[in-house]
Amino acid sequence: MKISTRGRYALRVMIDLAEHHSEKYIPLKDIVSRQEISQKYLEGIMTDLSKAGMLDALHGKGGGYRLNRDPDQITILEVLLSTEGDLAPISCLDSSAVPCARAAECRTLPMWENLYKLIRDYFSGITVADLMSRPSDCDNYVI
Repeated sequence: MKISTRGRYALRVMIDLAEHHSEKYIPLKDIVSRQEISQKYLEGIMTDLSKAGMLDALHGKGGGYRLNRDPDQITILEVLLSTEGDLAPISCLDSSAVPCARAAECRTLPMWENLYKLIRDYFSGITVADLMSRPSDCDNYVI
């Protein structure tokens, strides 16, 4: 399993929004400026995060994005699933995979299933608030 740039940027954006969490919407250009991410690329990530139910979006004057839950209520698993899709370490465990004809006699399948469970459990146990807790002197998060 390898987390793509899209997933890493989504985490940076969520931390940024959490650090600037308020009732106000944060303009995309502000996030782009702080995070130094292409606006076009970031628009796609914001769409994914909005569709996944973590952000509210408002278009037009005074618009932007804001978290619709407290940072301690948003898990890293949610963020990564919204941008990466399934985090299965092998294709036969992917949620959209056709059942493998060899699954019953596969000697490695239990190992991969355990790894998959560890990955999901690990990321389920970390929230955006947990990632915010590390002191930082600036708004540029490197993940």
